[in-house]
Amino acid sequence: MTDRLESREKVTGAARYAFEYPVENVAYVAAVQASVGKGRITAVDTEAALRLPGVLAVLSCENAPELSDVSDGELALFQSRTVSYRGQFIAAVVGETLETAREAARLLHVEYSEEAPDVRLRADHPGLYKPDKVNPVFPADTEQGEPEDAFRDSAVQVDVTYTTPAEHNNPMEPHTTIAQWNEDGTLTLYDSNQGASAVQATLAKVFGLDPIQVHVVSPHVGGGFGSKGLPRPNAVIAAMAARAAGRPVKFAVPRQQMFATTGYRTPTIQRVRLGADADGRLNAILHEASEQTSTVKEFAEQTTTPTRVLYQAPHRRTSHRVVALDVPSPSWMRAPGETPGVYALESAMDELAAAAGIDPIELRIRNDTDRDPESGLPFSSRNLVACLREGAERFGWAGRNPVPGIRWEGRKLVGMGVASSTYPAYQMPNQAVARAEPDGTFTVRIAAADIGTGARTALALIAAETLKEDLGNINVEIGDSTFPRASVAGGSAGTASWGTAIVRACEALRGKLNGAVPPEGVEASADTAAELKAREDYSRHAFGAQFAEVEVDADTGEVRVRRMLGVFAAGRIINPKTARSQFIGGMTMGIGMALMEESVMDTEFGDYLTRDLAQYHVPSCADVRDIDAMWVEESDPHLNPMGSKGIGEIGIVGAAAAVGNAVHHATGVRVRDLPITPSRLLPDL
Repeated sequence: MTDRLESREKVTGAARYAFEYPVENVAYVAAVQASVGKGRITAVDTEAALRLPGVLAVLSCENAPELSDVSDGELALFQSRTVSYRGQFIAAVVGETLETAREAARLLHVEYSEEAPDVRLRADHPGLYKPDKVNPVFPADTEQGEPEDAFRDSAVQVDVTYTTPAEHNNPMEPHTTIAQWNEDGTLTLYDSNQGASAVQATLAKVFGLDPIQVHVVSPHVGGGFGSKGLPRPNAVIAAMAARAAGRPVKFAVPRQQMFATTGYRTPTIQRVRLGADADGRLNAILHEASEQTSTVKEFAEQTTTPTRVLYQAPHRRTSHRVVALDVPSPSWMRAPGETPGVYALESAMDELAAAAGIDPIELRIRNDTDRDPESGLPFSSRNLVACLREGAERFGWAGRNPVPGIRWEGRKLVGMGVASSTYPAYQMPNQAVARAEPDGTFTVRIAAADIGTGARTALALIAAETLKEDLGNINVEIGDSTFPRASVAGGSAGTASWGTAIVRACEALRGKLNGAVPPEGVEASADTAAELKAREDYSRHAFGAQFAEVEVDADTGEVRVRRMLGVFAAGRIINPKTARSQFIGGMTMGIGMALMEESVMDTEFGDYLTRDLAQYHVPSCADVRDIDAMWVEESDPHLNPMGSKGIGEIGIVGAAAAVGNAVHHATGVRVRDLPITPSRLLPDL
């Protein structure tokens, strides 16, 4: 149970975030967003803005320099007159002060040739198509057996459609960059991101530089949840503005602008069909998802992929269809794909349990499998059943009356729900350096990112264990692109990926140590690319089960989560203290998904109406009354030297379904369109 190594720095304010670095002669950037949902810019009038004292530069499609590589369309800032969606960045102003820049941005006058935007996802949209792949490289569709026939002939059938809305990541620290061009033509970025190496590589391409000419500094990050996993427009705008103004600039994307420019979870429409025999054993699983992308770049979320893993059935089909709308580009949001996909699947499993008259936990246990249902590969480890049974005992599931809508406490209806979870145990190739210092300490360097997860502490524990040293003798340096190249903090792959490189570097260092350390120190490095290629074929996943108890006010329809428990099987837990925090954080986001989070699109103007935390609601402490997480012991030799799986995302995966299933048990009402708000629930109470 180790405290975060940087905890004192954070609580005292010594930990520097991107906007806080002291840079001399700094100017400020304000960005201008498109005020139409689709069209073309016909003119940009900068006269009033440039007359304002303190304005240093204005950038738009009429004067912006040509960028070298804009294969990511969202980074093609000011490269054309096309407006692809309302809120797209179309200009930027640099001012001596932030107030000056914002006032000048207000004075900028842009004229458009406007078209009606197409912004509504619907299951019958004529533009729906099958993508070549879904994130990151999964096939869009899979099929085995005769799913249609098997479903039709099943004794027990469930055929239901669920929808999830667009949701926005909303990290506490906004997307922020300080950009500075140096005298030698190199670029320095203090940037809030989930991977300094990725930002370095991308910005180098955008500006036609060698990667070594771009230095990205990002040791502390105030949250990301996927939205900072790729370089965002703020980094490109800051670099362009710094070059135009001839001095360093700061750009922090205001909260209201983040809703259009920093990614979000796509809305989904999901049809799930489950066919089972009278004993509840699945014959057929059909899971079809429709979702949206933008006209700027394709992002196809892997919504139905967890259905390929969770339960056995001889006849099965999963599919994805995507439509390119006049909307911002969706992107990663904590457990992309798994989160909305498992909501639909696990809600349908709850409906199947009711239709078959079988306890929801027993139904899941009967359909467990020791091999990947689609690939046929053995699981490296799979303890879903252990999670379900352990959670049922701890949560008091045996005392649950299976009949919905009958437990009253005053004017409150009370119910319990359960859902399974799964998330892939990803691992990426990485590099690391370990160094023995003459003073008896050790330094480990890797361009990893700690986005608030406790990664820095976990990596130090891994290094200390490998070197057989006290934790106090270990210094871990991360968040700098000059360090050995590292994968992004995403896909719950950080600790497994970075940790393996650190283990190998520390092992190599131990092999070099022979007595006293010389004055210049001793150093060793590692690259795990070859090791990963040589791994045996296994299906590697974490599993879990979430339990929720809710109360529903019969008069107002208000839902409160009384208590929630998550039980997980995620390999070896490196640091129990921060791991529990990650599990609980994911479950809290799941409560938000179930009950309140919804980005509302204005279909006429093509804009998200919920653009701040007053309108886009997330859970507060008052919404999380009693929440706990635990894990079952799991030894898996087929993962990595630590035996660990990712934990950052599986906590959210089944949480919304558990809450939704509890609401149904409490009320007898099934709300299939998230979030479960009083207006959706009350009419049927």
